[in-house]
Amino acid sequence: MAKKTTSRVAGEKRRRLSPEDRRKDFIRQATEFFADEGFNGGTRELARRLGVTQPLLYRYFPSKDDLIKEVYRTVYLEPLESGWEKKLTDRSRPIRERLQQFYNAYTDVIFTRNWLRIYLFSGLKGLDINRSYVSVVGDKILTRIIKECRFEAGLSTRAKPTPSEIEMAWVFHGGIFYYGVRKYIYESPVLESKEEMIAAALDVYLAGVAKTFAAAKQQADRP
Repeated sequence: MAKKTTSRVAGEKRRRLSPEDRRKDFIRQATEFFADEGFNGGTRELARRLGVTQPLLYRYFPSKDDLIKEVYRTVYLEPLESGWEKKLTDRSRPIRERLQQFYNAYTDVIFTRNWLRIYLFSGLKGLDINRSYVSVVGDKILTRIIKECRFEAGLSTRAKPTPSEIEMAWVFHGGIFYYGVRKYIYESPVLESKEEMIAAALDVYLAGVAKTFAAAKQQADRP
C-alpha cells in the first residue's frame, strides 16, 4: 500500500512539472541511467525507470541518440561555458596560479561517478561523446594552455602548437584525469588532497615546458 502511495505521489509530482522542468528531469535521470547501465540500456527500460510511457519520452526526445546528445551537452559542454577559459587567459596572474585554479574547478566537475562512467562507457561503445569531447579539450583547453605558457616564456603565441607541445599537454591533462578514474571508478587509494595532486602534476609539466621552450629559444637565437 505504501509503495503504491509513493508511486502515486511521484506521478502527481511529474504531472505538475512544466514541460521544460520535465525535460530537465528526464535528462538528469537519463544521466543516472546511462551511468549505471551504459548505452546498451533501451528507452523502454529508461521510460520504466522514469515512471512514464515511451511515447511521452519520445515527445521530448524523438530518439535515443537525441537524448544522448542532450546528456552530452548538459554534462560535458555546459560546464565549459562557465568562464573557465578566462581563468586560463588572465595574464595579470602567473600561469601556474591560473592553471592551479582552473584544474581545481575543472576537476570539481569531472570527478564524479556519473561523469566518468558515462565518458568511459561511451568510449567502449564507440560513440561520438569521446571524440567530440577530446576535440573540445584540445581546442579550448590544451591549445590555450600551450599559448599561455609560450607567452610567459617570451615566445610567440601565433605559431601552431607543435606535436611535442600537444603531447606534453595531453600527458599532463591525462594524468589529472586518471586520478579521478582511480579514485571514483577503481576505488583505489589516491593522494587525499586533490589540490596537492594537481600541484605535483604542474611541477612536472611546467618543468618540462620550461626545458622545451629554453631549447626552442636557444635555437631561435642562433645566427
